[in-house]
Amino acid sequence: MKLMTRILAILMALVMCLGLVACGNQKSGTPSGDATPDAANAGSPDTSGTDSDLSYILDKGKMLIGYTVYAPMNYTDDQGNFTGFDTEFAIAVCEKLGVEPEFVEIVWETKEIELNAYSIDCIWNGMTIDEERAATMSISLPYVKNAQVVVVKEGSDVKTTADLIGKTVVAEVGSAGEAQIIGDGANADLAQADYVGLTKQTDCLLEVKAGTADAAVLDWTLAMSTIGEGTDFPDLKMVEGLELAAEEYGIAFRKGSDVTEKVNEIILELVKDGTLPALAEKYGLSLAPAIEG
Repeated sequence: MKLMTRILAILMALVMCLGLVACGNQKSGTPSGDATPDAANAGSPDTSGTDSDLSYILDKGKMLIGYTVYAPMNYTDDQGNFTGFDTEFAIAVCEKLGVEPEFVEIVWETKEIELNAYSIDCIWNGMTIDEERAATMSISLPYVKNAQVVVVKEGSDVKTTADLIGKTVVAEVGSAGEAQIIGDGANADLAQADYVGLTKQTDCLLEVKAGTADAAVLDWTLAMSTIGEGTDFPDLKMVEGLELAAEEYGIAFRKGSDVTEKVNEIILELVKDGTLPALAEKYGLSLAPAIEG
């Protein structure tokens, strides 16, 4: 029995040594694992050799772009092509940076966790700029205008937020829409609704379509391209004249990242050469005043 115990101890020691050698051979600054790492498994890479987030991205030759499926920003079209305003925008920026874009689908609620875990290098998915996010992340220049709207079924008698008091209202967890329903800055009427948080904005539309929710609060940019005649939600509509918050979208990087300044330079270049205005026209969006020139 003692002999067997010693043999097992030796085998365990060998395994540990091999593990240390493997770790030592990893390239510094490059996260290990699959091309689209999972936030729970990736961990923070060794960036001790540089304080530059930009150098980290340039050295690995790609930018991991966190997104959720959200037309017209990031989605797959009828021909099976992954596209959208933010998708094309990100590709154009990465081309000027000299790196490859790699799109990683994330859960919106855990976006900051994934960013800080180096599972992604940025959040580029119609993200509303607000003070709370600006305090924990480095955010680019605003690039597109947006607002929060209320979506209901055709034939609904909802005309104001007061009509939703005591009714079931859905929104994406962690979204600007949710902030209109719960929290310090919530709309006084919507705060009295029966709120249900969902994983995606498109899930919210499904609930309204099914009749299990009376209304959804979500981005105008999504609603204007996803509901109404010729869409998957022809029986849904925006409540006319009811905009809850004017806002702007930005790209989020890790707090203190030097990528933000470089991307801001490229954004202005893409406005000047006509790339961004053309994309905004293509997808029916309006550029933010800060970059319109």
